[in-house]
Amino acid sequence: MSLIFFPPPIQQINSKIALHAGVDLYVLRLDLMHPWVNGNKWFKLKYNLLEAKEKNFTTLLTFGGAYSNHIYATAAAGNLFGFRTIGVIRGEERLPLNPTLSFAVQQGMQLVYLNREMYRQRNTPALEEYLRQRFGEVFIIPEGGSNLNGVRGCTEIIGNAMPTAGYAYAFNHICVACGTATTLAGIALSLHEGQRAIAFPVLKNGAFLAQEIESLLTNYLASDLPAPYSFPASWELVCDYHFGGYAKVNDELLLFSQQFTQEHGVPLDYVYTAKMFYGVMDLLKQGFFSKGDRLLLVHTGGLQGNAGIEKRFQRFVKI
Repeated sequence: MSLIFFPPPIQQINSKIALHAGVDLYVLRLDLMHPWVNGNKWFKLKYNLLEAKEKNFTTLLTFGGAYSNHIYATAAAGNLFGFRTIGVIRGEERLPLNPTLSFAVQQGMQLVYLNREMYRQRNTPALEEYLRQRFGEVFIIPEGGSNLNGVRGCTEIIGNAMPTAGYAYAFNHICVACGTATTLAGIALSLHEGQRAIAFPVLKNGAFLAQEIESLLTNYLASDLPAPYSFPASWELVCDYHFGGYAKVNDELLLFSQQFTQEHGVPLDYVYTAKMFYGVMDLLKQGFFSKGDRLLLVHTGGLQGNAGIEKRFQRFVKI
């Protein structure tokens, strides 16, 4: 497996909907950085890996569901950078393993299953102590890489991905799907004055994430970690495009994703980016954006998770 990470290209979307709205539409293709460790997952892992290495940890332990992109990426990153990895999986073991967990095992990850009641305690000192007693000195990365190291990495998504520093000013709206809010927090800390971050929660009733975002921003700015600016750019949540909740998919979303891929050559993952792209296109039809706006949509990867969903909708997806 290659250690090379490719600079993510920025691809213009020549959409009739965007043209009619008078808006320029671009996609930041973080999904093309690396075959296995890509998207926002790499940025959220980067400084966790560095801290673990600096503190001489040899084992990473993290959490996720059975189809978790974070589990997938952590297993691959651990294998790439010489760490043993342990994945604490929500729920009971189901055999045969799905493609996500099968890949994680192939990368050397040890899987441990927790019932849902115990899993809900994953961020508590008591459960962390239990895991350390069971597995020894492990470097614990929270679910989704949602900690200050994760925020730090995500401050680099926009600036470091641009071909020139000035190019980062070219977009006045940065759009991203939102799960734990870590990516949104990092992006908000890295934008220039006049730019705005728009997050599309993929969870039902996602307005609660506003408190999570404020907490991440406050804690990060109070830390000694580097921040591009001393205050975050403006941001907002658009909570109407969750399609029923986390990992929920219906025929409409699946067909939209397939058609978008065929028309523009950009594959979308159904859990995150498809919902955000659908939301942006719908808002363009509604006149939500102003003529002359330039939008950058962040493709956060996660395409590996499509395999399980596609099996349930084979009548629409060409596999």
